[in-house]
Formats: sequence, C-alpha cells, structure tokens
Amino acid sequence: MVQQFQIQDEVKTLHSTSPRHSCPLPALNPDRLRTAKAIVDKTVKLHKVFSIQGPYPTIRASLKARGWVEKRTWRPGHAKYMPPDRESYSIDADEKNHDQDTNGLYDLMSRLVRNEMVYFYWTNRRDAINTSILQKEQMINHFAKAGSFTTKVGLCMNLRSLHWFDSADPETFFPRCYKLGARDEKHAFIEDYRRTACMSFLKYIVEEAQNVEEERKNEHIQEAREPPTVSKMISTALRECQDFLESLEHADIDASLEKTPSLAKEGWGEFIDNFYLFVHDRAQIKIKKSLVTSCKAMLQRLAEVSPQLDTDGIHNIWIIKPGAKSRGRGIKCAKRLDQILSLVDRNPTLIKESKWVVQKYLERPFLVEGTKFDVRQWFLVTDWNPLTVWFYKKCYLRFSTQPYSLDTLDKSVHLCNNSIQKHLRPSHQRHPVIPDDNMWSDDQFMTFLSSRGQKAQWENVVVPGMKKAVRHALQTAQDLVDSRKNTFELYGADFMLGPDLHPWLIEINASPTMAPSTPITARLCAAVQEDMLRVVLDRRADRSADTGDFELIYQQAAVDVPQYVGVQLFIEGFRLKDTCLLPPLRPLKRSSSKYRITKKEVPKEKVKSLPKVVKRAISHVKNIPDKVPPELPVPVPIETFTGHWSLRIPLDSCSHSVLLWRKGLQKIVSQ
Repeated sequence: MVQQFQIQDEVKTLHSTSPRHSCPLPALNPDRLRTAKAIVDKTVKLHKVFSIQGPYPTIRASLKARGWVEKRTWRPGHAKYMPPDRESYSIDADEKNHDQDTNGLYDLMSRLVRNEMVYFYWTNRRDAINTSILQKEQMINHFAKAGSFTTKVGLCMNLRSLHWFDSADPETFFPRCYKLGARDEKHAFIEDYRRTACMSFLKYIVEEAQNVEEERKNEHIQEAREPPTVSKMISTALRECQDFLESLEHADIDASLEKTPSLAKEGWGEFIDNFYLFVHDRAQIKIKKSLVTSCKAMLQRLAEVSPQLDTDGIHNIWIIKPGAKSRGRGIKCAKRLDQILSLVDRNPTLIKESKWVVQKYLERPFLVEGTKFDVRQWFLVTDWNPLTVWFYKKCYLRFSTQPYSLDTLDKSVHLCNNSIQKHLRPSHQRHPVIPDDNMWSDDQFMTFLSSRGQKAQWENVVVPGMKKAVRHALQTAQDLVDSRKNTFELYGADFMLGPDLHPWLIEINASPTMAPSTPITARLCAAVQEDMLRVVLDRRADRSADTGDFELIYQQAAVDVPQYVGVQLFIEGFRLKDTCLLPPLRPLKRSSSKYRITKKEVPKEKVKSLPKVVKRAISHVKNIPDKVPPELPVPVPIETFTGHWSLRIPLDSCSHSVLLWRKGLQKIVSQ
C-alpha cells in the first residue's frame, strides 16, 4: 500500500514538472513507472546519464543501446530541439528516433533523471557549457581554447612555430598564409606576392617557349628579337630570385655594398603591371633561347628550396578568407595585389581584429576529369597531455559544380564546400562521371586512381601525408588547448591534392557537419559517430575493445605539468645552526691543507690591516687599531691564511659561533 502511494505521488510530481508547451506525458500506469524507476536507479549508479544538444540521432541511439538514459533539456515554446545551425542536423531523423518510443518509456525516464548529474555531454557549440565547473568524472565533446588551430588565423600563426616541436617544414603541407590585420604580416605578404610574381613570370617564359617549340617542332626556329620590356623583366625576376636564394643561405648578410639594390616601389609597380599584361592578358612575346635557358636553370634551383613552386602556377592567385567564418562564407579569390589589399581595407573592424587571412591558392590541383575537389578527413583527439590522436580510415570527396578553369575566379569553380555547391546547378560541360550530389567516397576515388594506374599512391602518398599534416598541426597547439581529462573532440580537416597527389592542408573545422545530405555522408557520418563512441566509451572499460575505423596514429609521452601555486611568490628556507665560516682562533690539532699555520715570526712589513668587511662587522666591539701590532699573539697570520675572507652573519645574533668570535676578538684587544 505504501509503495502504491509512492507511485501515485511520483506520477503527480512528473505531471507537475512537465514543461509547458512540451510534449505531454502519456497515460502512466504503475507498472511502466516501476520499470522506469528500476532502469533509472541502475543507470544512475553506473553514471550513465547523458545530455545532447541538437538532434544527433546516431549518438542518441548508440548511447541508449549502451544502457544510458538521456536527461533532456526542454525549451519553452519548442516541442522538439531547435538547433542554432539547421544545416548540421537532421530534424526528420530525430523525429523518427522519438517515434520509436511508442510507450513513452524513454520520455518517462528522462523526467526521472531531471535532478541527476549528467556524465556525458554532447554539444554543438564549444561555449555551450562552462567546462571549468564540470566535475572530474563528467565527459564532454569539446576542448576549451581549441580555436587556436580550428580558426584560419590560429592555424596560420601556429604553424609558424612548428620548428620548436618538430623538424618538419610547414610549407611542405600548408600553403603560405598571412594575417593581413598585422602590419608586419601585411608587409611580408606584399614581399611574397612580388617574389611569387617573379617566379611565375619565369615559369610563364619557359612554358611559352615550350608551347612554341611544340607548335613548330618540324620547322626551323630563328632567333627572334623580343621587346626590351621582356628582357628587362626577365633580368629583374632573375635578380630577385637570386636574392631570395642568398637570403635562405644567409649570404645576403655578407653581401657587397656595391650590390644592385632591389626595385623601388615605382619599379615594382611597373613590373607588376607588365606581369598582368603578359601573364593575365596573354600578350604576345618572343623570347631568345638564351634567356629561356637562364630561366630554366633558375627554376631548377628554386625547386630545391620551394616546395610549393609547382602548385603555385603562373597567375599568382591568392584566396582571401575571413578568419572566423565557416562553410565558405566570405571567401574570395583574387590575382591582383590592389584587389587583395582593397578587399581587406574596406572593413576597418576586421583589420583591427586581425580577422582576414590571405593564403596562396593552389593553381594546379589534381583534377578528376577536369573538375576540382577537396577531401574531408575526420580525426579524433582524446587527450592533449599526452597528445593522443585517432585518424579515421574513411573519408569523402566534395566536387565543384563547374569544370576547373583559371579564366574565372567564381566560387562555383574554386570552392568545394557542400554548403555552397548544393545551391548551384551542375554544369552540362562537367564530365558525367561526377555525380549530381557532388560527392565521392574514398573507395570510388581509389577505383578512379586504379584506372589511371595510381592506386598505390593513395596508401603511399595521400594517407601518410594527411596523417603527418594533422599531427604537426596539433603539435603546435598542444600548449594552448585546455588539456582537461574526460574530454574528447571530433574534427574535420580539409585537404587538396597536388598534381603529384601530395596532400595540402587547407583548414581544420571544429564540430564538422554530421548531416546526411547525400548517400555518402548518410553512411559515413553515422559510422564515424558510432566508431567515435567505441573509442571514448567502450575502450575506457576494455582496452582491447573494437575501435571501428579509428586508428591510433600518435600518442605522445606524458609531460609533467607543474602545480599551479597562484600569483603569490614566496621563498622557503631554514636557518643555519652553529655555523662558523671564519678561520679558527687557535691552531687545530690535526693538520689541514686549508688551514695551514706557520711558526715563523711575522715581519712588520708583512703585517696587513684587517679587511674592511671584518672591521665593519665588529665596529660595536672596542676600538681596534688599523694595523695589528706584531707583538700581539696572532694565532693565524693573515698572509699565511690561504682561504678567502667571507663574512656571513646569521639572522640570530646570539648564535654560538658569533659569541665565540666576539670573545676571541675581545681577548685580542684586551691584550
């Protein structure tokens, strides 16, 4: 009878606490409530209460299958979850997941754990929960301060310090990037743009000469007279490239003062304008073979020190990105220096906050039937000390809707983000092998490589290169991210492939979209979420548990973190007791090399005055003459004492050593 009254009270409590405007509770019966209470009591004891922000049906279903109970956060006026970013979720899938709860048992258990602690948080935003107030055993899917490498500005600046963590060069996997909001960064970009224009012009000369040679390979080629402007430009480009090579070898430090100075601002303006005329506008030129040979020789030397020389192309195109936006918003491509600077200078707020970055565009990517693509690759970080990185074995490709061309810089050609391309209609000129949903799985791409005899390069070049880039990017951010235990985070890295299939890291995204927008993402996104829970939950209980397609690629040795003691500094020490640092007042019975005593009489001329330090220390004793008379019995003559004079007066003026010393001095003076 008592239990029946308790069940009735519980039913009243649940109805009274049911949020207004939320889904009403189904008709309750004592048996269902008794079953729910039994399940809840067990899950609470096992610390299996979770909370999810947003409709992630795969994660929710996987946790429930593991015996977890969800503590839902009901919002007034919303019957279902309303995520802030609708693109990252599937509302229909979440509604189907709730419809499976036909008897309302899960809704009932969710209300029964309304006052219990949550032990697993999954949020769609890093700032949704203050991690500093979480208890040690609570898990969350975001690290604090991870924006140091998930923003375009953060990744750009962090990789500059890679040499402190590893011997790798970031320019071998990350295109050159600058933060235009900083004055020194802006100046460095302008210098890079000018230098790249010189290299691009040399490549243009060589390529044009090769094209002419192919067109007239059966004809006799006569030496042609080129316009004076071309010779001058080639000489300028060769000189600037030579200066660049000498700067890498630090030979410019000892350079002669008679060396020809670099171009002035006006000279660079003329060079850049002529560069646009020949390269961008395709003005006709004729070049001597001797100049072409010099250009080829210089390019061979540059290829040894410039890993991005091949992918840079000849148009000197750069991509401008707002540093804090995602899904391709605000990104533009430009190839004129004045256009790039004007795009940034228009918004003084972004300049002040250093939000703009400019990055060298890969003009010569690997194409699939003439269409550009990028690779979305997932990886998981489960700890930052020691740094522990899991790499997912599956990935997918995202294509643009238009064939690749440098004649236009429209985003439909050069940006592969699905959030942009899904609103565009695929071009009829695009190869039919590219699907209408603009996506391929990695298996489909490997089939394409096999048809070209390049399948082995996927395992030998692409995958190792992506792993290396991810590891180096995380190494540079290790000291900046909060290394809270029981925290994990899933990231999405975007790569482009060069003409040799070498991967280039473009950016790293926090909270990558898990929306099943295509059949490819519907399958892979569900699989990566399920495998992620295997790593962070199943492997905690059993180290031999299956981790799916997640592969552990890096686990650093643990680093001891010193205990934080606050801003107050203090020094700990102890008092020395019975310490006598002065020479003994009478001869020692045992011989010692340190205190060597002579029996010879001390001549008057060798008698020296006491050190000033001693006289100041004993000034409170009776007046002592400046020189000790030779007739006074001095146990240890000063000139025969081989040690060094030092005076250390302990804090305690009544110590035993000080008293003995004073008595000895008084006895000498009284005589």
